[in-house]
Amino acid sequence: MTNSIRPSTRDAIIEAAFAVFSKDPSAALSEVSTLAGVGRATLHRHFSSREDLIRALAKIANQEMDDAVDAACANVASYSEAARKSLHALIPLGDRYGFLELEPIDDDPELKAAFERQKRETEEMVDEAKREGLFDPSIPTSWIVQAYDHLLYAGWESVKAGETTPDQAADLAWRTLTAGLGNQKQ
Repeated sequence: MTNSIRPSTRDAIIEAAFAVFSKDPSAALSEVSTLAGVGRATLHRHFSSREDLIRALAKIANQEMDDAVDAACANVASYSEAARKSLHALIPLGDRYGFLELEPIDDDPELKAAFERQKRETEEMVDEAKREGLFDPSIPTSWIVQAYDHLLYAGWESVKAGETTPDQAADLAWRTLTAGLGNQKQ
């Protein structure tokens, strides 16, 4: 006899929400409750509104992305290597979390603090990578951070569209970030 472990109702709702919203960010909560195998009333006992559920998903996504980057960068020798490995760690998560980029969740103080911390950490990584010679020191750090974030999103979109694998998207994002798009033969 096999002993199957059923996730908690809250966890089932969260996993269903990630699955549903990653395919259709405008999906109704009824689709989430159906996939989770619970009624709408049960969903609302755990999450009072769509916004409440989205905020919970964003907090989980932030923690899981932090964990993925920490694991990928645990033994790196340089900030430049950390920047590359971070892209390789984050791009595969786009299928699960990409829809959150379109959600208005900046009004949550905890999320806002997490976003600001992540931005500071990325700025510090870029500044150190500049000192290592990866980036031209005359390019503003804020520009490089924006480029990094947008290339991450471009990687997520490319994978979602089936144009690249996560590794290919991460390699292309890295190449674009470090070498640009110009024809090097000119």
